Amino acid sequence: MTRVPQLAGAAGSTTSDAMYAAYAAMLEVGRAKDHLRGRYLRLRGLQREIEEGLNVMESSNGANSVIAYGKGGEIASNRRDEQEMFVLCLRILQSALVYVNTLMLQDVLDGPEWADLLTPADRRGLTPLFWSHVCPYGEVNLGMAARLDLAATVPGPRAAGGGEPAKERTDT
Repeated sequence: MTRVPQLAGAAGSTTSDAMYAAYAAMLEVGRAKDHLRGRYLRLRGLQREIEEGLNVMESSNGANSVIAYGKGGEIASNRRDEQEMFVLCLRILQSALVYVNTLMLQDVLDGPEWADLLTPADRRGLTPLFWSHVCPYGEVNLGMAARLDLAATVPGPRAAGGGEPAKERTDT
């Protein structure tokens, strides 16, 4: 580590030592950022990895803004317990959306015409986090007496030894 000139203050004072430590820490953070920038510019794989992570987060935030449309996606309360409840409910709703979308994708892609049509790159690009079919405003009619026509596969009991499930059953 290079020596940093002593900052203003009396020699040996606590304030001076704290300022020196803060200055040295900022220099190290700057070096780490420069190192990451250099790696980012040099390595295409790292660029793709960072972009994929950013795309996932942007998609997640987009889904949250659709789910929490009525409040503009903002937490209206200053109370910590209400904020926590809002975020937890948002996560549950997003998970439910992903689950239903996964079941719909499985139903659609189960057809034999999709087996030869999709390439491995197409399959990697599939995501269950989409919301074009969600109506964020207006009236939503829930048919509580009817079920969605989705063939969900429920795994059966595990085989002895913690291996694969012994069999699968289909709930309809």
